[in-house]
Amino acid sequence: MTTPTPTPTELPRPRPAESSGQPAAVPGAAERATVAVKRFVKRAAKVPALRPAARKLAPPVRQAQRIWRRSLQLRMVTITLLCSSALVGGFGYLIADSSTERLLAGAQEDAERRFDNGVKTAIQQLSAIPSAESPDMNGQVIRLLSSLTSGQDGLVATMRFSRETVPSLSSQGLAWPQGLTLAPVITDGLEQEILANRKAHEYIEADIGDGKHTYLVYGSPVPVPKWRGGSVELYYILPVDTELNVARDVQSTISFVGVALILLLGMVTALVTRATVSPVRVAARTAQRLSAGLLDQRMVVKGEDEMALLADAFNQMAANLQRQIVRLEEMSRLQRRFTSDVSHELRTPLTTVRMAADLLYSERDSFDPASARSAELLQAELDRFEELLTDLLEISRFDAGFAMLDAEPTDLVTVVQRVTERLAPVAERVGVELELVAPDPPVIAEIDPRRVERILRNLVGNAVDHGEGRPVVVTLGLDKRAVAITVRDHGVGLKPGEEKLVFNRFWRADPSRARQTGGTGLGLSISLEDARLHGGWLEAWGAPGHGAQFRLTLPVRAGGRLSGSPLPLVPEDHATARPKPGPTVVTA
Repeated sequence: MTTPTPTPTELPRPRPAESSGQPAAVPGAAERATVAVKRFVKRAAKVPALRPAARKLAPPVRQAQRIWRRSLQLRMVTITLLCSSALVGGFGYLIADSSTERLLAGAQEDAERRFDNGVKTAIQQLSAIPSAESPDMNGQVIRLLSSLTSGQDGLVATMRFSRETVPSLSSQGLAWPQGLTLAPVITDGLEQEILANRKAHEYIEADIGDGKHTYLVYGSPVPVPKWRGGSVELYYILPVDTELNVARDVQSTISFVGVALILLLGMVTALVTRATVSPVRVAARTAQRLSAGLLDQRMVVKGEDEMALLADAFNQMAANLQRQIVRLEEMSRLQRRFTSDVSHELRTPLTTVRMAADLLYSERDSFDPASARSAELLQAELDRFEELLTDLLEISRFDAGFAMLDAEPTDLVTVVQRVTERLAPVAERVGVELELVAPDPPVIAEIDPRRVERILRNLVGNAVDHGEGRPVVVTLGLDKRAVAITVRDHGVGLKPGEEKLVFNRFWRADPSRARQTGGTGLGLSISLEDARLHGGWLEAWGAPGHGAQFRLTLPVRAGGRLSGSPLPLVPEDHATARPKPGPTVVTA
């Protein structure tokens, strides 16, 4: 019985370099590998013994991630190399494995044919010996083995006799050529197959006296009917180094060609992606310069292909944008100048009209009722007009970029108390209760007190206007980096999306509503600009039927950067009718 041909893993031959067993790379595999490395670094940082290595590995990982995200060319080349390595490696392994199998299969077929002929010859010549106890038994077996190996280079033949057959030859058996040690190539498994009266073969790597080689060992029992009892075994030992060397040469050639092909694909991909990405990079740099204000930047148009069409379209877009931006800047400049000039020019007639109105208002008691009422209305409207003019001048300064911050350490509790006390008469007139919730110690921050007071005056005034007679709560909070002030009312609230519109100029949620405090429609816009000038935030929240809350967040130190606010924008108790009082409550 012939055993099956051994698999390549049973043979001592090298594997192709590409067939390392790694999975085929697909788009996204490198990203997943980067994420896996990042997770490994984070987990390793939690193990005390691995923390030094994790700290050393973290910067290169972050640098590799940054390079990977920013370079499209690197991603394309890497993906192409991974995919081509998997494809070329797989095909190379299949070709090398198939070539090796065919070479060994041919050698095995030739060896089996020669071995079968040798078994027949051994049976014939041993049958011609009358008895196993023949005096010249040793010489006859040597001549038999010599005839079996004559003309066959590298072949080693050996016969083994059981003790019952030929006691004198049973210890080691006879081999030709002589002087070789055949015990390492005749394994116990092979011998058991022969003793079971089956023909078998096996690949063995061993040293039988002439160096370490790989052999194909065939064995078979030799039946001799004349000899009663015992057994005779015949073994053919054929070196297959030549076939394996040829297979290794094939594998080396395939590996070299595969690596060269992969490198060539990588170079081609790099050149193609560079030709594609370079115009995109130029367009990105030009767009960055345009966004920085360099409106005269243009791309160089080369050729007439798609990239040239892209560059030409980009240049046309940049030219159109430049014209539009220049036109809008000119219009904005004229508008700011017009607003500023008109505001300043109105100061002179307003002063004259104010003097006449003050005179009429002071003598209104001597007028008839209609004239007295007219004097009062004139005085009120002049106050409103003067306030509007002041706001327009302030807006023009913000638009022109001339607004300056005069910051100084200030106790915000004092500022908030001053605002609530000033608006207390207005709140009492409409039945609104003002409450101040502030921490006990002073809240010191580097702010411009005039601007912060103006912000709070606008927020509290709006809350009184829209409070529907319900309480208005002003809350002050702080942490190490920021201070925050929230103004909470329980009036009509804001509809979804209106929390962004409230800061637009002259915007009103309900144009039909009368203003109790005589606002101009610019208060929240100016407040937003004041907050930005401090480097802070001014945000709004509202829900229909649950009122609204405005939050002002300012850095503790002038020029500081905010990362969060000490107070939440959405009140925790917005579903209740009245906020929960804080640690300190001062009713104005």
